[in-house]
Amino acid sequence: MKKPISRGEFLKLSGVGLGALFYPGGSRSAVFQPDFPRPPEQDLGKLARVAVKQVDVRARPNDQAPIVGNRFRDQLLQVYEELNPPDAPKFYNTLWYRVWGGYVHSARLQIVDIRMNDPVSWIPEAGKLCEVTVPFTTAYAYSKWDGWAPWRGSRLYYSSTHWATAVEEGPDGGPWYKIVNELSSSEIYYVPAQHLRLFKPEEYAPIATDVPAAKKRIQIALREQTLRAFEGEEMVLETRISSGIPNGRNWTKGDLPTATPRGRFVIYSKMPSKHMGSVAGGDEVEASGGFTLPGVPWTSFFIDPGGYALHGTYWHNNYGLQMSHGCINMRNEDALWIFRWSTPIFDPNKIESHRNWEVTGHGTTVIVE
Repeated sequence: MKKPISRGEFLKLSGVGLGALFYPGGSRSAVFQPDFPRPPEQDLGKLARVAVKQVDVRARPNDQAPIVGNRFRDQLLQVYEELNPPDAPKFYNTLWYRVWGGYVHSARLQIVDIRMNDPVSWIPEAGKLCEVTVPFTTAYAYSKWDGWAPWRGSRLYYSSTHWATAVEEGPDGGPWYKIVNELSSSEIYYVPAQHLRLFKPEEYAPIATDVPAAKKRIQIALREQTLRAFEGEEMVLETRISSGIPNGRNWTKGDLPTATPRGRFVIYSKMPSKHMGSVAGGDEVEASGGFTLPGVPWTSFFIDPGGYALHGTYWHNNYGLQMSHGCINMRNEDALWIFRWSTPIFDPNKIESHRNWEVTGHGTTVIVE
């Protein structure tokens, strides 16, 4: 039966982790299998994860070049070289990667790493924010009827963020962190502690607090697919984004448009970890046009109703082109900067912080044109 880990047991179990994760064996191997290949023996460059069902490998870094192979979801590719062909068309992400056997466009690849972490022996009841530091990890759920089984949702991916609420013994006998899904409190699952890095509060603490909130504003140019942040008339950030792909729906019919709405808004809510889409994952969700994105990092909501937000992204690398269901997709580091810089100020003791005129003051203005 699943049980909490005492301090003494933790010291004994924490030495099991790495071998069990990559080289399963013994009586537990039928229950828990490794997720991804062992780390490369040589560091030859960047490592990329295929973030969609399939990508094409081409003979040259060009969309018209012959297809010489395919790579499939969650395969890891060693990136030997980055290229920006001079003959690429206008309004196009020019970045290609040279991989084994040919070239793959960067749009649907996520650059990842493999970093193991030292587990902690205790997590406060309020929880600790953490991030996945391996290409992906399968979360497991536990029931007294079925024992341990992969969580029905989906894998958790590199750089996604989650709330760890406890340390308990997992299916491999080692320390695993208990995660309570933000979207549904009944969704509880566990992840190997070595796959998650706990954040220090100062890593997402407010910045530029000496600048009056009313002087901060964010301007999003949909035509350019660019976000700019200003303090008064001084631009302090400029970055490419991916806004919503229009689906033809409109508010007058009660539908939720996937085109990012234009207008003047304010950030009204912040969540450092947000589950977007369906709770349950699987091919059937994707086949019906849905999606499952647990642990979307650094979300700053600015349009309600609809739940449109600025947030980090781990499922594509195609900034500068429309890619989303209406939100503003950003590189994680840029989304974190906005999260820290803008108001309302996030309360690290809460999963979500809302704009409150008496407590947090003015929510940062967001102008979408």
